[in-house]
Amino acid sequence: MARDLVAMVDGFATPGPRHWRARRARARSEAWLGRLVEDVREGAAAAPAGSALDVVVRHRDVDGRLLDPHTAAVELLNVIRPTAAVCWFVAYAGHALHRRPDIRERLREDDDAGYAVAFAHELRRFYPFAPFLGGRAVTDLEWRGEPIPSEALILLDLYGQNHDPDLWNDPYTFEPRRFLDRPPQRDELVPQGGGDRATGHRCPGEDVTIALLSALVPRLARLAYDVPEQDPRIPLNRMPARVRSGFVIEGSGYRRRLVAPSGRRADSTDGTEKRPGEGTRSDDHWRSCPRTAQP
Repeated sequence: MARDLVAMVDGFATPGPRHWRARRARARSEAWLGRLVEDVREGAAAAPAGSALDVVVRHRDVDGRLLDPHTAAVELLNVIRPTAAVCWFVAYAGHALHRRPDIRERLREDDDAGYAVAFAHELRRFYPFAPFLGGRAVTDLEWRGEPIPSEALILLDLYGQNHDPDLWNDPYTFEPRRFLDRPPQRDELVPQGGGDRATGHRCPGEDVTIALLSALVPRLARLAYDVPEQDPRIPLNRMPARVRSGFVIEGSGYRRRLVAPSGRRADSTDGTEKRPGEGTRSDDHWRSCPRTAQP
């Protein structure tokens, strides 16, 4: 199940083999969850009270009917899959803590929930999960004097917005303290989509992502591990973006990859990175997206 969840996230907005793997993984997961829903309703399996499974199994539509097993499975997957996607940001957290041992030390020694939340915001600003999002105009419209015809493809540059020097002081430096003085404004920080989550294209699980990261990152900071030699670059021409090596850590008796590979690893096509305002170029072993944050 975990491998299928990672495959689904890794196939997000991607054509080709990764997309095909994601579709097969989704079909397997929906079939399994559909059977689980039926088992719970028939008494062959139990759902913890108040759990997502319990809520979905018992939910009735406006006509008072239970959801059919497939629809219930889709709704369950809509809860589980985004939660698994947080592992991308956990890998980025390992990357950031390795590059900034001063920040890791503060998270390790200082039990400050506010700083952990600020770290989660900065992590989502600095590191790209989706460098951009796309959509189509549903009608003819105009934006800042630019006509946009109906059905035109529109791309929202999430990475550019989150590194805009007009919005962020020293945007290519990883610095959680920027969010200690004030929380991010809705239309400034857009790592998980923009606009109002009720009416716009913004992830409804954003608050859950922040809560999970602010709980997990201090635990990761306190964990004893070594970082073996690996490729830590993050190409911005991959969707979704990810640390090429998955960010591998080693400890006494274990070796972990913070983002597990889903089948064959699919990196950028030419082994290069693209940066705002720059052409395509190769880079050093310990350079990463977008420009090296200064320790």
